[in-house]
Amino acid sequence: MKKTELAKADAKKLMGKMGAPGAGFGNANSAVIDKREQRKRDQALGLVPFAVKLNDELVKRLHALATERGQDMNQTVAEVLLKGLDA
Repeated sequence: MKKTELAKADAKKLMGKMGAPGAGFGNANSAVIDKREQRKRDQALGLVPFAVKLNDELVKRLHALATERGQDMNQTVAEVLLKGLDA
């Protein structure tokens, strides 16, 4: 095999490992949830996916607020939106 073919084969192996369930940073001990199962859980809770594009500075502030409160981004954004809409 040529050197480039070996490099391509190595890259394919690496990409295959990265796409495997449970692969990634911080996922060594966490349970893997199927996307379909997660969608069913979210629907049961009445959650709806809602994608928006926000300014980078605003996202940084939201992340900081979420870590300060010890919440995930979904909870923090929901609280901020409710507070803003009720005002």
